[in-house]
Amino acid sequence: MSETQERHVDDGSVPSVARVYDWLLGGTSNYQVDRDLGTMMVGRAPELPDAARANRSFHQRAARYLAELGIRQFIDLGSGLPTPGSTHEIVFGTAQDARVVYVDIDPLVLKHSQYQLAGDDRVRAVVADVRDVSKVLGDLEANQLIDFSQPVAILMTGLLHLIADDEDPAGLVARYMAAAVPGSYLALSHMTADQKPPLAAEAVRSVGRMTGGWHPRSKDEFRAMFGDLEIVPPYEGVGPDITWVGLWQCYDPALADSDGSRWLYCAVAKKTA
Repeated sequence: MSETQERHVDDGSVPSVARVYDWLLGGTSNYQVDRDLGTMMVGRAPELPDAARANRSFHQRAARYLAELGIRQFIDLGSGLPTPGSTHEIVFGTAQDARVVYVDIDPLVLKHSQYQLAGDDRVRAVVADVRDVSKVLGDLEANQLIDFSQPVAILMTGLLHLIADDEDPAGLVARYMAAAVPGSYLALSHMTADQKPPLAAEAVRSVGRMTGGWHPRSKDEFRAMFGDLEIVPPYEGVGPDITWVGLWQCYDPALADSDGSRWLYCAVAKKTA
């Protein structure tokens, strides 16, 4: 995100990634500038609302899966605006004693979160640039909830394709996971153009530049972001590997596969050492 966008991200003068994503999901926490950009994007890639829903569903299934495994601490990086089925709602359905920290650069996220989460000391929202790892990890609010001597789930869904190569997204993942103890987990999803027509991919890329850039990556580039973490099998009957967001922990891979789902790779992985 550019310096200008960071200064004015909450005044409706420029589109915001979080608000466009909210619009794609059918939300109402967005401005006309966000709706205009979203409409332009959908005009060039009609399956993008399906892609947003598939990515959100992956995020929810991954959070529930990790809560069921016994993880009780969650850091949702690039969390976006609160929507029904947000991380804390999903994990609290399994573990009432879980703790969740939301981190996003958009101050509107904090405003909405403070309103919705008032009085619940198990949840915090932090306005910070996720690229500033030291600030995020050292933030007082985060430290009040997260005990890094215990396993933690780090969720980075739909985030890293907003970070340019020269900002080292793989290194960013590694720095966050370096703060986590063995037994912690990472959930990632990332946009790709591997199976999209070149003209459609370039159209979405050009629009993405209006919100600070869009950097789709290949399957091999995405896999490399996991380093030496142990990827878990995405669904029954297959080995550990990355997959499309619609397929992860799905009931029927044939029915879950869709054009929208094929805009994003995903995986969940465990830190074993």
